[in-house]
Amino acid sequence: MFRLLWSASVATRYFLRRYMPTNIALDAIRTRRGLRWGTPAMLLAIPYLYAASICVAVVEDDGPGWLNLLVILLVWNALKFVIMGPVSLAILVSTRLSERRQWQIDTICTDTNQIAPTFTARRPHRV
Repeated sequence: MFRLLWSASVATRYFLRRYMPTNIALDAIRTRRGLRWGTPAMLLAIPYLYAASICVAVVEDDGPGWLNLLVILLVWNALKFVIMGPVSLAILVSTRLSERRQWQIDTICTDTNQIAPTFTARRPHRV
């Protein structure tokens, strides 16, 4: 039974990551080229919140109750975009600092004809 639930959750996650528009947009923002679009993407939360407010108004005027599920979905998608803005900005800053450090090391090693170390290599321990 546990294996069936696990397989179903994995299949559902794959489907949602692959085909839902907000997840596609957020995956594009998480790439190196897309990090700069994280802050402007926060503006995409506005139409989601507007649509959620319209659905709430319809529900309050004796509309169908299933619209509450749509409200939850719209607010969740808006929150994903709002949170991704500052997160992508922080990731972009750390990436730029890392690239700058690597560029400085490369230029110093080029001037002295040494081999440039990479940040992925482990440093030897001092004894």
